[in-house]
Amino acid sequence: MTKIDEIQFNNRKRANDYVHEVYELVKKRNPDEKEFLQATREIFDSLRPVFAKHPEFISNGILERITEPERIISFRVAWEDDQGKVHVNRGFRVQFNSDLGPYKGGLRFHPSVNTSIMKFLAFEQIFKNALTGQPIGAGKGGSDFDPKGKSDREIMRFTQSFMTELSRHIGPDIDVPAGDIGVGKREIGYLFGQYNRIKGGYEAGILTGKNPDHGGSLGRKEATGYGTVYFVDEMLKENGLTLDGKTMVVSGSGNVSTYAMEKAMQLGANVVACSDSDGYIYDKDGIDLDLVKELKEFGNKRIWEYTKERPEAEYHADCSAIWSIPCDIALPCATQNEIDEIAAHMLIANGVKAVGEGANMPCTIEAIEIFQEHNVLFAPAKAANAGGVAVSAMEMSQNSQRLSWSAEQVDEHLKEVMQNIYNDCKKAADEFGKPGNLVMGANIAGFLRVAGAMVAHGIR
Repeated sequence: MTKIDEIQFNNRKRANDYVHEVYELVKKRNPDEKEFLQATREIFDSLRPVFAKHPEFISNGILERITEPERIISFRVAWEDDQGKVHVNRGFRVQFNSDLGPYKGGLRFHPSVNTSIMKFLAFEQIFKNALTGQPIGAGKGGSDFDPKGKSDREIMRFTQSFMTELSRHIGPDIDVPAGDIGVGKREIGYLFGQYNRIKGGYEAGILTGKNPDHGGSLGRKEATGYGTVYFVDEMLKENGLTLDGKTMVVSGSGNVSTYAMEKAMQLGANVVACSDSDGYIYDKDGIDLDLVKELKEFGNKRIWEYTKERPEAEYHADCSAIWSIPCDIALPCATQNEIDEIAAHMLIANGVKAVGEGANMPCTIEAIEIFQEHNVLFAPAKAANAGGVAVSAMEMSQNSQRLSWSAEQVDEHLKEVMQNIYNDCKKAADEFGKPGNLVMGANIAGFLRVAGAMVAHGIR
């Protein structure tokens, strides 16, 4: 063994030992937070060669620091329903990392919300936001409140109570929330109104995802879905493939799913299935997207009602079985861990060529490994679904300049951002000896951007 070989061997051993020790520390500190531990494990597995090449990150304790949130805020949200009954929910905001800019990330209103899920989402947001190249840090928040079945007045009262507490901790240069599951244009509007009521002014840049008529950006609601498809399109082209003529299955029927389907159809794909939390529809002739929008975006109805207008389509009550449908491309756009090992094997058996994550961490670590083992092209969430936060950062820019960009300008910027993210992921994977592994490439490219800033800013 030459002296250089010996140095490289020792660096790799030191890096492996360091990553292992820190992960054990994270597990010890967060023993019951399975979603957060899943996210950290997935990142850690990619970073071993980075620490071998950059030992200064070890001496600066980057991994210990980047896995500990700068601040976790938990608060009570008391509100009154239409019958006068008082309810209490929990509110959260995890302000995870601000080395690249103010905390940025959505608010989720869903019964599943807890500290582990908030930390997992905020941790993923660190690397996703870094990949956009925009000057934004990472945070996430929300509540275990369920908007389903609530009247507009009940949602207004809840969101006003939620913002009354959250307003103490956010600001245009501190923390800029946005929407997520259960938080759409209506909820953002109520939150925005309450913030400005409390502050006694008008701060357009305090929230993103606003109505374009009230300070929001055109193209924001389409951005995550469009961006996912732009990323997948780049990945396919790099491998001599195209979306044109490909059969696609998309889970979910919210904004991400709807606009992923729309852009995929524009680029020639035949989308045959989508879902909601109750079940999925299969339309072999291709999904009628206008009907889906009418049901879900404008009508707040369930996806099974699609078959009332399209009786030739099939409805199945088990939404998880959507992955049994043969397809060339699968886009999981619903929620975390919706594709497990069983679903991955079903997709592979049915000839899937590419998987693009539109939701946050919709594939388990085991499912991702199965896709990679079978040479299925895989677009990881923190890269593929970064379009939403990229356009949110554009909304912040428009607000600070008192300008409004056209939908065409926004879409042009979005496409450029997604192409740049793909190229950065590919370059990082190549540089660290894992060509084609976009999971590793995304983790490394995002990490390097944040870690460099953390070193530059000193230990804090």
